[in-house]
Amino acid sequence: MDIRIEFGQRIKELRARSGMSQEHLAYRAGLDRSYISGVERGERNVSIINIEKIASALQIGVAYLFSGERFSPKQAYQPKDFIVPFKDRVHYTLDPDKKLLSFQVNGLASGKQDVEYMSNIVLGICSAYGKDELDVLVDHRGMVTSDGEPVVYSPEVAERAVQFQQELTSYSKKVLVLCNSEFMVEQLNHVAKASGIFDKASHLFDKDRDMVGKAYETFDIHDHPFIRTN
Repeated sequence: MDIRIEFGQRIKELRARSGMSQEHLAYRAGLDRSYISGVERGERNVSIINIEKIASALQIGVAYLFSGERFSPKQAYQPKDFIVPFKDRVHYTLDPDKKLLSFQVNGLASGKQDVEYMSNIVLGICSAYGKDELDVLVDHRGMVTSDGEPVVYSPEVAERAVQFQQELTSYSKKVLVLCNSEFMVEQLNHVAKASGIFDKASHLFDKDRDMVGKAYETFDIHDHPFIRTN
């Protein structure tokens, strides 16, 4: 296969899994929509400068563009992905002895309103604790679309997540996130760096058993009501 066609398909699938249109990706990358369209069709011999712009717009490192992790090119963040209300797809629990707050998100957050809902719950619990007093375990393994494919935050949600992480980590000693893909690890690392809390946050993607085992080891727990091996 022509490397330009293969690269274009890669850009298309990552854009689709982020819920972005070609226009939105072009805007974020500072490029023309027609240019992004040409890249995705394999018609452009993309410069390294524009590769870096596209990677930044997707909130990933350049090296990840050439990794072997692949996805469906179907557009995410469609109405069918939100049939079940967000409040019914978020679960959380607090272990007061371990001072461990855990929350799990299944499916997608549709935008600012869903993020605010989750933020209000989580930060409301955190407010009962002092600085660096609480550990946080997040399970994003179930962040998939209605077709069962992994998805990452939309740009709108990712931008709100920067502020949310800043607020959250003022209470926490450690934040560990179980991710649904290397793509999500890349995006959350980007968010953590933008938040200035990269040294506190760990984003994992591995075999399910290994991820859960690492979480249990990190927080010295031996069982959990909903964070288990699938």
